[in-house]
Amino acid sequence: MFFLYELERVITLHPSFFGPRVNEYLTNRLLEDVEGTCTGRYYIICVMDAYDISEGRIMPGSGVAEFTVHYRAVVWRPFKGETVDAVVNSVNKMGFFADVGPLPVFVSNHLIPADIKFDANATPPQYTDNGDQVIEKGTHIRIKLIGTRSDVGSMFAIGTVKEVCHQYFTYALNTLILVFDD
Repeated sequence: MFFLYELERVITLHPSFFGPRVNEYLTNRLLEDVEGTCTGRYYIICVMDAYDISEGRIMPGSGVAEFTVHYRAVVWRPFKGETVDAVVNSVNKMGFFADVGPLPVFVSNHLIPADIKFDANATPPQYTDNGDQVIEKGTHIRIKLIGTRSDVGSMFAIGTVKEVCHQYFTYALNTLILVFDD
């Protein structure tokens, strides 16, 4: 789920960057440092604005200044039970891995509907019901997150397609029919 968070970051700045454009430099440095990063609880998608930049505090002995920057950012925090769209990036007999933006998700073969079986003889390897439903590398699929794990600076999730598989494939099939009917 997406949220708008108010966050703060301390940025150190070398004296050679002091001058009339110090705020511009601090804002650019903030964007480079935090956009696209993971805190372990959420991903920072985009910095909306830096609304409060403190006066610099000179650090004794080094001459660098420390600035506290308050900013608003759009963040994405995945939750257990959330249904998300993903792209499959690898398939094996144990299940498949998919990417939900920056979040890697594993779907075990036990969390795939029973009528969809692994076909090791197919190229590329895939899960299929020998009909319309095929899960292979590059497939867009809807996954329900059943658990997330957080580490320092990264996240990982486990998902299922049992509860959402039929709805997604019906949607995908209807979309294909609509596209080809034009």
